[in-house]
Amino acid sequence: MGAFLQGFMVMRTLGKGVIQNVTIEKAVASLLAAFVWIIVASYLGAPISTSQSIPGAIIGVGITDWILTKELLVNLSVVYKIILSWVVSPLVAIALSFVLHVLLTHRRIASRLKSRRVLLFLISFVTFMSAYSFGANDVANATGVYVTIAGSAVGTPDMETMRLLSLYASFFIFLGGYIFGGRVLRTMAYKITKLDLQTGLASGLANFLVVWIFTTIPYVLFGYGLPISTTYACAGSIIGAGMARSRSLKGVSARTVLFITLAWVITLPVTITLSITFYLLIRSVVGV
Repeated sequence: MGAFLQGFMVMRTLGKGVIQNVTIEKAVASLLAAFVWIIVASYLGAPISTSQSIPGAIIGVGITDWILTKELLVNLSVVYKIILSWVVSPLVAIALSFVLHVLLTHRRIASRLKSRRVLLFLISFVTFMSAYSFGANDVANATGVYVTIAGSAVGTPDMETMRLLSLYASFFIFLGGYIFGGRVLRTMAYKITKLDLQTGLASGLANFLVVWIFTTIPYVLFGYGLPISTTYACAGSIIGAGMARSRSLKGVSARTVLFITLAWVITLPVTITLSITFYLLIRSVVGV
């Protein structure tokens, strides 16, 4: 629903392109590189960012072109904005989740949320909204390269095309979640901190608000939604809720946070290296 109703907001942003002159060969190489790394990381249970993997892979083919043609086609202004979102989204999520947990556990509010049934209903609603906001923001990562290619030929695709593209991508998002999602789910649900109903509600609400606000408000104000890392926002919200419950860093697993951070750090060089390799192979096969 999020992808279908609001996915176009961020598609238009990524449609501007991380690099200029995106060809079919570059698109295939970058998407293949991102696909391979995301599947490997998901199998290992590492919650890496699609919003980092795909731009990293696209940068890789841009670097290859720069080496081969001596012409830099990477849109640095777009890259700076994407990198900024990688930093901002988890920090905002940590802070918001911390504040929400403090508010939800305040005696006046907590007294009204004593019912387990009420808490479970709220968590179910927040989970729905988190999934909705994920679709609205993240579907553009899977479709942005197409939008860039189409944009260079006929301009930005119309609303109907982008919505059909959202539905197509959403099916495979569901398929990936069903097949490999459980491994990452275990990391997020059990290994970062010990979630209870209050921390679950606070982290879920923070995750939803951060992703939805970055998707919607900039579009209303400036005409384009900001593509942020929904993975970083989700992990940040869980870390923030865990810290709020214990009022210290001891509320989160340092080992798990280090594992997640390491996966984030190596994502960029891994996807760049993979995309360079795939792009060179494709060029040699098709004779570009």
